[in-house]
Amino acid sequence: MTGYQITFYTLQDRTIGHQPLAEWLLQQAAALGLKGATINGAIEGIGHDGRMHAITMFDLAEQPLQITMVVSTADKQRLLDHLQHQPVNVFYTVQAVEYGVTGTAYSGSEDKE
Repeated sequence: MTGYQITFYTLQDRTIGHQPLAEWLLQQAAALGLKGATINGAIEGIGHDGRMHAITMFDLAEQPLQITMVVSTADKQRLLDHLQHQPVNVFYTVQAVEYGVTGTAYSGSEDKE
């Protein structure tokens, strides 16, 4: 199948209301019925503001985060349209991708040998 990888870039301490922005984005995707999203933390990075942001032993707040999801064309448009009407300002990238699933569906209940 073909679709899109959407990656949002933010920091650990960014919030929307009292909720971490990364978690809020996952909830928005889930509410729209999108399946599968991942939050990845980085050690350091340069933000769109040109400043260095890094995780340190004493402060996790500046940790750069990426929220990544792979979606269909229709889901990409629904998500981006939805976010345009929300009180959020977050940088993102979109890339065309080919995706699929290998093997049989895993339910987590298969016997282990």
